[in-house]
Amino acid sequence: MRSSFLKFGQAVALLGTLAIAPAAMAQGAVFTEQQKQAIGEIVKDYLLKNPEVLTEVIAELEKRQAEAQQVAQASAVKETQQSLLNASHSYVVGNPSGDVTLVEFFDYNCGYCKKALSDVQTLLKNDPKLRVVLKDFPVLGPDSVEASRVALAVKNQLQGPKLFDYHVKVMDTRGRVNGERAMAVAKDMGLDMARLQKDLESPEIRNALQENMALGDRLNLSGTPAFIVGETVIPGAVGLEPLKQLVDNVRACGKANCG
Repeated sequence: MRSSFLKFGQAVALLGTLAIAPAAMAQGAVFTEQQKQAIGEIVKDYLLKNPEVLTEVIAELEKRQAEAQQVAQASAVKETQQSLLNASHSYVVGNPSGDVTLVEFFDYNCGYCKKALSDVQTLLKNDPKLRVVLKDFPVLGPDSVEASRVALAVKNQLQGPKLFDYHVKVMDTRGRVNGERAMAVAKDMGLDMARLQKDLESPEIRNALQENMALGDRLNLSGTPAFIVGETVIPGAVGLEPLKQLVDNVRACGKANCG
């Protein structure tokens, strides 16, 4: 609701600006308060008689905002390539030397991330050239932060397919996932728990999470999952076919969106 009111206010402001600007440019003069009030009444009267105009204006405003965000995100992706693709603390699964990299920011307590997991698994199964980078982005509270800390510490003992197995098992955990439940998965997989506990307290784990969170903010991610292919940020669990198409596009033209 608050978002709707904000968009309404922005739309009215835009209409007011459009109404005033031409006259101001033509006259080269500053309006008096009386003139501003009169113009405001004209705009108000017009909107009351033609409320459908607001729908068109809001749609145009949303379109421009989305386009501006896409441009800003593409720029941010270019500037953060090294951290996105090659950070030492990221999970890399699939083909380490793959020709296309799919990056996913996830939270272990994100229902949509759990749903998207099967899409990522299918992509990896069917595409031997695909490289996937998984980035912990615990935005859903302290439990998620705890789980991510454990998962990052697990990386010191597991690599490749076994690390992905751990990731899948934690994702498949029913109910709320916290540090204790993430540790239980590690124990079931036979990890050295004393070493895990020691690694868990290391500054490297804290720094890794801080870097991921800062990277997500830099990319203006609003939630999880968020995928990155080429220079394009794809928010949400969009499904298998859209992700596959984006990967195919990067192979075909070097961009997620060809044309």
